[in-house]
Amino acid sequence: MAQIQTIQVPVKGMDCTECTQHVQHALAGLEGVQKVDVFLASEKAVLVLDPQLVTLPMIREAVKGAGYSVPEAAVAPMAPSTFHPIGDVTRPVLTLFGIVFGLVVFVAVVGEWLGLFEQLTDRVPWYLWLAAILVGGYPIFLNVLRATLKRQVLSHTLMTLGVLAAVAVGEWATALVVVFFMRVGDYAERFTTERARRAVKDLTAMAPQTARVEREGKEEQVPIDQVQVGDIVIVRPGDQIPVDGTVLSGQATVDQSTITGESMPVEAGAGARVYGASIAKLGSLRVRTDHTGADTTFGRVIKMVEEAEAHRANVQTVADRFSSYYLPVVAGIAFLTFLIRRDPLATAAVLVVACSCSFALATPIAMLASIGAAAKRGVLIKGGKYLETLARADVLLVDKTGTLTLGRPQLTDVVPLNGLSEDEVLTFAASAERYSEHPLAEAVRSLAHERGLTLSEPHGFESLPGLGVRAAVNGARVGVGNQRLVAGREPSAATAELQSQGKTLLWVSVNEALAGVLAAQDTLRSEVPSALAEARTLGIRHIELLTGDNERTASALAKAIGVAFRANLLPEDKIRIVKEYQAQGHIVMMVGDGVNDAPALAQADVGVAMGAAGTDVAVEAAHVALMREDWSLVPETVRIARRTMRVVKGNIGFTAVYNILGLSLAALGFLPPVLAAAAQSLPDLGILANSARLLRQRT
Repeated sequence: MAQIQTIQVPVKGMDCTECTQHVQHALAGLEGVQKVDVFLASEKAVLVLDPQLVTLPMIREAVKGAGYSVPEAAVAPMAPSTFHPIGDVTRPVLTLFGIVFGLVVFVAVVGEWLGLFEQLTDRVPWYLWLAAILVGGYPIFLNVLRATLKRQVLSHTLMTLGVLAAVAVGEWATALVVVFFMRVGDYAERFTTERARRAVKDLTAMAPQTARVEREGKEEQVPIDQVQVGDIVIVRPGDQIPVDGTVLSGQATVDQSTITGESMPVEAGAGARVYGASIAKLGSLRVRTDHTGADTTFGRVIKMVEEAEAHRANVQTVADRFSSYYLPVVAGIAFLTFLIRRDPLATAAVLVVACSCSFALATPIAMLASIGAAAKRGVLIKGGKYLETLARADVLLVDKTGTLTLGRPQLTDVVPLNGLSEDEVLTFAASAERYSEHPLAEAVRSLAHERGLTLSEPHGFESLPGLGVRAAVNGARVGVGNQRLVAGREPSAATAELQSQGKTLLWVSVNEALAGVLAAQDTLRSEVPSALAEARTLGIRHIELLTGDNERTASALAKAIGVAFRANLLPEDKIRIVKEYQAQGHIVMMVGDGVNDAPALAQADVGVAMGAAGTDVAVEAAHVALMREDWSLVPETVRIARRTMRVVKGNIGFTAVYNILGLSLAALGFLPPVLAAAAQSLPDLGILANSARLLRQRT
């Protein structure tokens, strides 16, 4: 049986979504290629193929036949973007572009009105006009010719026919102006594409290139691709951490904003997890390498952003399908115009004004802009398909432990009994639990530490499975555990209220007498209530808590945040509930921690993994990954999706109305070819300006 491989091939020369379709069509036609995805933002093709049937020279030849190229040299890391911040480049370029565009349009209008083009045509020899047209339009004409020979129709095919029509009737100046605006349109599309591509380039440029590795007792600077799992990496102050790994020794303040989008640094010491592309601001670390290169969390971030194009939104598919029907319709309108009006100039104007570039550009540019901007803020969206779905979500299902809550219990109450103080009860309990590894023991010790209590050394420590612990503390026999550990001793009535709140109780006995009760609870994340309220304002009509906890605990939490709940659930129960809502016609958004919730995340229309940094399961199962544990990102993600879809719909609506109006005016003779050529470039500029807003998302 043939060994199927997945390979990546860089493709140069792609400037538009139409380009990716041509490359994809060419590669898909090779025998042995099972699947092809071509990505405009990262300028590459990903092929699933049989290497016995498909070779790199064959791939290179197919790409060349489509009008593009595969570099001969090995793929190098993508260089940092040559674009500068928006205020430095975008505004001046657009301003200059607008001035030139306006001047040309003004000259075209005045020249047409005063009849100057006819006078100019008479003074300049025809062969000079023809030379200027061929030189200016050569790249476009060549692409159109190649496509025509392959029975393909490009968006420039109609405009090329318009040029030919203008030349045929002796409108040399008109033909040259059409060529000028064809090049203007190409520039606008390249500029727009490059702006959207910049997010991927900037992310890739952040990837570490070298590492300082400890080998044979010496530090050695090596390229990142030579670092292996298990290597000890040395990180100095100001260094970029080159790998995902575990800190063996040292202490540092680490800026993880490239991974999580969170601007506040974190403290990393022995045992802490650190991620590649984060920066050690203060301090040094010795890190054992767990993942390198593309396997690091940052590597997966880049891969998700690059390949987001593969999951195309339904609205994008509709727009692509519309473009395929649009071109023959325009050709038909031009033919009818010539039959009815017998006016070759009006016919040429119809062909010129009807540019389908804007239809092809309307959706992918907006999607790429949003996905790239969101990634910089710690929100990874796997594709436009999920942005579109998320914008329509009306049901939010949430996991409890590790999602709504911090995932670790905290001591909330200390109830002293029999004349002891709170600190005395807590000191006895924390001392007895000093060496216990139970999560509740950690909560007891943590509160004692916060209060500055001095713990005593326990003697005769005994762990009692299913009950708790016993130890001698300062000569007293101390027990800490569940109520069965103090059986026969009646608790205070004050504990009944704590139990009704769904808290876990620890009973503390000293010399066989009940000394107090401790209450622990998995603490709700502080930002959850406001985030849920914001989600409701964004159109999420139903929010429900799904948890494997008991009824009492789930009820207390659900009541505190004002949502419905279901308790005692297994992973398969969560999947069933997701399917129930989907069967009722709802669009379900599921938020979980990406581990035990992975099946439900995959089943949901949009699965959102909370705190996915470093979690393979979360990144793979979910459709959206939040790289930090911050619930404010949940409504923000919904807002990004809805804003993106408003921009996309605005782009499509504007393009449709504009083209209908342009076609009508041209067919009726109110729009001469010169002005038609100028008019066809405006939709691209409108889409550029509208989509560029998404690059600067604000909450």
